[in-house]
Amino acid sequence: MVTIKDQLSSKPIIIVAVVTALSLLGDSMLYIALPVYWETAGLDSIWQVGVLLSINRFIRLPSNPIAGWIYKHISLKAGLIVAVLLGGFTTIGYGVFEGFAAWVILRALWGIAWSFFRIGGLSAVAVYADANKRGSSMGLYNGLYRTGSLVGMLIGGLFVPVIGLSTVSIAFGFLSLLGLPLMLISKINQDVETPEKKDRMAKETPYIGKAGYKASIIVSGFLIAMLYQGIVTSTLSSLIEHFYGENISIWNVVVSVTLLSGIIQAVRWTWEPFLGRTVGHWSDGARGRLPIFIVSLIFAGVVFGMVSIRLPLELWIAVTLLVMAGATILSTILDTIALDTAKTANVVSFLTIYSIFQDMGAALGPALSYILIQLEAGFTFLYWGGSIILIILASIWMVLAKRLNTSIKKETYEFY
Repeated sequence: MVTIKDQLSSKPIIIVAVVTALSLLGDSMLYIALPVYWETAGLDSIWQVGVLLSINRFIRLPSNPIAGWIYKHISLKAGLIVAVLLGGFTTIGYGVFEGFAAWVILRALWGIAWSFFRIGGLSAVAVYADANKRGSSMGLYNGLYRTGSLVGMLIGGLFVPVIGLSTVSIAFGFLSLLGLPLMLISKINQDVETPEKKDRMAKETPYIGKAGYKASIIVSGFLIAMLYQGIVTSTLSSLIEHFYGENISIWNVVVSVTLLSGIIQAVRWTWEPFLGRTVGHWSDGARGRLPIFIVSLIFAGVVFGMVSIRLPLELWIAVTLLVMAGATILSTILDTIALDTAKTANVVSFLTIYSIFQDMGAALGPALSYILIQLEAGFTFLYWGGSIILIILASIWMVLAKRLNTSIKKETYEFY
């Protein structure tokens, strides 16, 4: 049963998620439209598209610590307002400016905006989620903001061919700026952290504050982002083409590689608000997060490598959807574990480091992918190598779970 208290604590998280989703419209649209309509943006060559779609990730490596430092000196609301303004005006800029140099600046500014969104969003969940509902709140936040990617790709893919990239970009930019009044009227404030306000988990499970445990979270974030945000996202179309050709007949309907890849990834964003929150709710239960996380790592390790096996198309799609489900489950639970740990220390500092390593993994993934897939059995090495990484992570987390002084249930939820 949802109480009034639950609704009040979730409201700031929902506002931040919706504002982030609005700002993601333009960025996500570009991944569908720019590879096709790059000439209308004033670009000279297709290689420039690759640079523009990746530079925002690389710019986040230096901008994340800068954004984290700024958040220590301004309120959470002020930082998110900066993000909205940067995101809105850069998206409008896609429709106003032409040429590679101008777009490099715009994409770099978007990368800075996302640093403020990412750290601010995670901090909002850490500040406003109840200790016994962090998993549910994390799933709600992730699911809601990722609907911006879904809508941006679908609406962008529908209207860019009709009214043009410029018009759609400007429209999405003004929609992004609707987040400004939402933030101004919200009652989101920076949480003042004092020793008295540190999470009770810090006292009841001191092990989670140790450097080794924190390092395991950061390394896990790096590797999971590399595998899912980097490798899967960047190679899915190539993998489909490698196995099934450029045009695929599925249920007697011929579709292109890019359309099938887009549909598969759109399905993930469709279930994110529901699956993410459900898994988060389970992790809030008496058994705790680590058992679910470990089982999920093992499950993900099994299905990840199977994507590189040439199966009947319908079966291959089903396996790939299981991989996407694994991405949702692992990212939700690991983000929540990171929040649990951040509440035992300085929230912004830890989440900044966590975000930096996630972005490093996401940036490294495509580069590693396109080195390995040039080999004769490149996809096999890439995806079964990912399976081995996930199984090793599961083993590491089993060891960490055993090192806790008491059972996970008692350690994590004794204060209920």
